[in-house]
Amino acid sequence: MSLSHDLRRDVGQLLWLGFEGTSPPSTLLEDIAEGDVGAVVLFRRNLADNGAGELSVSKLCALTDALHQAVPAGGMPLWVAIDQEGGSVQRVRAPATRWPAMMGFDRLGPGQDDAELAEAIGAAVGRELAALGIDVDFAPVLDVHTNPNNPVIGERAFGTDPEAVARRALAFARGLESVGVVSCGKHFPGHGDTDTDSHLALPRLDHDRARLDAVELLPFQRAVAARIPMLMTAHVVFAAIDDGVPATLSRAVITGLLREQMGYQGLIVSDDLDMRAIVAHVGVGEAAVAAIAAGCDALLLCRDPVHQRRARAALIDAGSDDRLMRDAIARAAERVRTAKAMHAAQIAELSRPGLDVLGCDAHQDLAARLGAASDD
Repeated sequence: MSLSHDLRRDVGQLLWLGFEGTSPPSTLLEDIAEGDVGAVVLFRRNLADNGAGELSVSKLCALTDALHQAVPAGGMPLWVAIDQEGGSVQRVRAPATRWPAMMGFDRLGPGQDDAELAEAIGAAVGRELAALGIDVDFAPVLDVHTNPNNPVIGERAFGTDPEAVARRALAFARGLESVGVVSCGKHFPGHGDTDTDSHLALPRLDHDRARLDAVELLPFQRAVAARIPMLMTAHVVFAAIDDGVPATLSRAVITGLLREQMGYQGLIVSDDLDMRAIVAHVGVGEAAVAAIAAGCDALLLCRDPVHQRRARAALIDAGSDDRLMRDAIARAAERVRTAKAMHAAQIAELSRPGLDVLGCDAHQDLAARLGAASDD
């Protein structure tokens, strides 16, 4: 097998792609069959309704089955991923359970075990996703909500105290993992105190390192200790660590801080490179190369097929021209493959939940417990 063939296959595992519409384009299915896509990310725009304003469960199952089955026999498994946090960020809608925002945990009454409830909710969310053929949930949010003017985190956070956020969010992650859905903590090193939405512009935090350690980084340090399988980066400049570029593209943040200082061994996935915090400041191809050079293992490119092609070409060119970049791509691809192998071994021992778990009474009761706190 040639170096160029190996490089293309490695780059494929790094590219986690989205698409428009409720049916995957033929070009995406062809790329999956060739091993040129590591994961497909679903959004609400991809989930057809049933004509009555609810999710078409049959069409979503057909979609996830088609994506998985596009991989030829013996090929590297494809992951299907989604954001199902609760509150304002949950792509799967009724008849699945509608989950309240996780900030409701801050309003639980005395005597309630927040970690027990968070783990139960994580497992319930995971069962419903697994029933629908979804492998990865980009949750939980590990950001600490400390800025009431934050336009992008807010009620998505598990609270306003770093220790409480860590306790609840990691319990939620354990719940997901217990039923065979891969969890992903986000957004490293912390998006909770920004007042700018990175979908629209490039946020910046000027806190000193002592403050970052005590607040923003604490839940992530707990996540590293708990061996969470995946973390997602933030498109935020953290001046105390790297004053020049957003965390996603910073070797000082991703390799220096997260890998070397904090000791993280799991997968590191970028936030969406289609976001304006990236595309308005750095070309997508340049950003893809910089993110892998910084230490990321996988890149989200969730909408624009032109950006996806540019990122692929830039990585292949960089890997062909630069031995150090080729090695970085190979290491990242190997981490993705190892994580997929571990997940495949886990789900082989589990039974896929039936569709009757969607919106079942037990899950509705859990949602009501958190929802009652949110309404107080």
